[in-house]
Amino acid sequence: MATVTDPPKAGFRLSMLIYDTRYRSMTIQVVALIGFLLLAGFLINNTIQNLATSGKSIGFGFLGEPAGYDINQVLIEYNNQNSHLRAAFIGLLNTLLVAVMGCITATIVGVIIGVLRLSPNWLIAKLTAIYVEMFRNVPVLLWIVFTMAILIETLPAPSAFRGDDPEATLKLFESVAVTNRGVYVPEPLFSRSLGDIHLFGNSAVNFDISLDLMLLVAVIVGSIFGARALKRHADATQEKTGKRPTTWYLTLGILVVPALIVLIALGFHLGYPELRGFNFQGGTYLRNSLIALWLALSLYTAAFVAEIVRAGILAISTGQTEAAGALGLRPKRIMNLVILPQALRVIIPPLISQYLNLTKNSSLAIAVGYMDLTGTLMGITMNQTGKELEAVFLGMLIYLAISLSISAVMNWYNNRVRLVER
Repeated sequence: MATVTDPPKAGFRLSMLIYDTRYRSMTIQVVALIGFLLLAGFLINNTIQNLATSGKSIGFGFLGEPAGYDINQVLIEYNNQNSHLRAAFIGLLNTLLVAVMGCITATIVGVIIGVLRLSPNWLIAKLTAIYVEMFRNVPVLLWIVFTMAILIETLPAPSAFRGDDPEATLKLFESVAVTNRGVYVPEPLFSRSLGDIHLFGNSAVNFDISLDLMLLVAVIVGSIFGARALKRHADATQEKTGKRPTTWYLTLGILVVPALIVLIALGFHLGYPELRGFNFQGGTYLRNSLIALWLALSLYTAAFVAEIVRAGILAISTGQTEAAGALGLRPKRIMNLVILPQALRVIIPPLISQYLNLTKNSSLAIAVGYMDLTGTLMGITMNQTGKELEAVFLGMLIYLAISLSISAVMNWYNNRVRLVER
C-alpha cells in the first residue's frame, strides 16, 4: 500500500535574502540602514576633525554668556546683559507670536477669499482670483520688503502729531497712534492687580505671568464650556420635542457677564499712548517690522488657503446643496451648516502644510529687522560666539519641535472631524 508524505522542507540559504520575497524587503531595509549609518558616521567624524583642525570645540557653554545686544521687540523683560539663552528665548517668543498671529489671520482671510471665489457675482469672483494669483506667484520675501516699504514711506512720522494743527491725529477715539515707526495701541492695566507669578526661578528663561491675565483666561474658558453645555442642552431638547429653545441671550450672558465682573473687580482701564519728546510713550508698541512680517505672511499664505478652501467646497457633491435648498435653507445657512463642515475633512490635511510653511517662512524676518529666533540665536549670537554648528543645530531642533507640535494639534483636530464609519 503506497503512502503519501510531505516533501522535506528546504533549508535556509543566503541566496534567499535576495531572491525570496519573504526576506527581500527586510534585506533592502537592513542594507539601507547600514548605508545611512555609515554616511552619518562619516559626516560626524569629518565635522569633528575639521573643528579640531580649526581649533574649535563643541559645547553649549556660550549660552550662559552675556548677549551684549538689544532686541527691538520683546514680550518679556530683557536687557543686553542677559545671557544668549535668554536672547534666544526672546527670539523664540517673537517667532511664536508671528506664527500664531499669521495662522489665525491667514485662515480667516483665506476662508473668506475661498468662498468668494465661488460667488456667482462675476466681479467678486474675478477680483478674488486676481488676489490669489497675485500673492501666490510673487516670492514672500518680496511681499515682506514691499509691505515694510509701504509702512515706512506712507505713514506719518511722530513729529506730524505735534502742534495745534497737526498733520496727523490719533485713530479710534484718540487711542491708537499709527506712525512710520510703528503702531501704538492702548495697554490693558489693572488698578487692583493681583500681582505676578515668577516662573523658572533665576534661570535664563524666567519670566512673570500676570495673575490677572490667568484669572481672566480661566473665566473665559469656563464661560466657553458653559456656553457649550447650554448648546448641548438645547440640542437635546430640540431632538426630544422638535422645538429649539431660545438660548442666545443666555449664551451671551454666560460669555460676557463673568468676564465683565472680573474686569470691574480688578479695576480694568486702558493706558493710552502719549507723544513725549520725539516719540510716543505708553501703550503697547508694535514695530513696523512685526506688522509688515505679519501682514505679508498672512496675505501670502491666505492665497494658498483660499485655493484649499475652494477645492474642499468643490469636493462636496452638488446634491448636498440641492437637498439643503429643498429643505428651505438659505444659501448662507447651507454653506455654514452643510458644505463647510463636510469640506473640513478635505481642507485640514493640506492646511497643515500651509501653517508649517508660514511658521518656517517667519525666519525671513531678518530682512526687515525683526528679531526672531533666526535673528537672535542663528544671527547675532552665532556671529558673536563663532558657534555656527551649535547655533544652527539648536535652531533646527527648535523649528522641528514647533512644526511637529503644529502637526500634532492639527492632526488631532483632523481626527475629530473625520467621518466615522459604522
